[in-house]
Amino acid sequence: MATTERRGKQRSDTDVAGVVDRNGSRVDDATLLDLYRKMTEVRLFEEAAQRGFRQGKIGGYLHVYSGQEAVATGFLAAHREGDKAITAYRDHAHALLLGSEPGAVMAELYGRGTGLVKGKGGSMHLFDAANGMMGGYGIVGGHIPLGVGMAYGMRYRGEPGVVQLYLGDGAIHNGAFHEAANLAGLWGRDGLNPTLFIIENNQYGMGTSVERATAMTDLAAKFDSYGIAHEKVDGMDLGAVLACAHRVVDQVRETGRPYAVEALTYRIVPHGAGDFFEKYRTKEEVREWRERDPIGLLERRLIESGAADEERLGAIRAESKRAVEAAVRFADESPDPAIEELYTDVYADEVGSGR
Repeated sequence: MATTERRGKQRSDTDVAGVVDRNGSRVDDATLLDLYRKMTEVRLFEEAAQRGFRQGKIGGYLHVYSGQEAVATGFLAAHREGDKAITAYRDHAHALLLGSEPGAVMAELYGRGTGLVKGKGGSMHLFDAANGMMGGYGIVGGHIPLGVGMAYGMRYRGEPGVVQLYLGDGAIHNGAFHEAANLAGLWGRDGLNPTLFIIENNQYGMGTSVERATAMTDLAAKFDSYGIAHEKVDGMDLGAVLACAHRVVDQVRETGRPYAVEALTYRIVPHGAGDFFEKYRTKEEVREWRERDPIGLLERRLIESGAADEERLGAIRAESKRAVEAAVRFADESPDPAIEELYTDVYADEVGSGR
């Protein structure tokens, strides 16, 4: 059996109902149910976006997050005001989880003037600075130096925030990663780089498996070269991610030193919405990973712990469905950007203080 398939059989002993927060208290049922709602809304949003792409309503290209929801949901649950997050082109979930309006996100995918960035960014370039979402980026690995630089800038200005820097397993082979990780480790010696590197290892860089892309498949261990401590987490298990996130985010915040987590996860959908054939992986492999769908795992544990029954979960799913349907309607009914928008946001309106 291939290594990727063996990874799919990993199990976590973490009990979602027993997860503790940063204060050492058990995460209450209401919080867990809210996280379940967020995960289901992300999944349904992505399914709706995929339909929109195939209906010709979304231009450019589209990469959805289905199967990976526990990673961003768990880590962004530890996000505080003043923190920042930056990611690559599979970015819809991160924007939604940070509080962007679903309608504005969907309208951006549709290229409408009411979109999150006025229809100018599309699927791969979401941005919502007010909520700490510092962008999705289409160039593989190109955002990694930006995230490290943001973290340095925050400490330089005396701000206590943390930068959650999400990258895929494919981006870790990029020269920009190694240059940025070296700087993070160097600046981190003096407590000047609160970057949390989160490797969303979904086993494939487009259609190339990790085993065929790198001589060393322990991606977290690559950070040893730069003096950055690291660990792995089961990215299909929300409980495991939450427990890790609460601990390491506070550690990075307190020390100003970078840290890395390799989240082992899997996208249960093709790389992109236009990938219909998926000849690079077997149906059996996908089926095995689907058995560990993070939403399904959370549903079972919520029921087993007594936090909810199927009726309550069904009501949450229905609520999420209504929210996504409203987002689609908003995008459908929104106007295209005005022609004058061609000339806005091209240059800064004013020069800074000159410092």
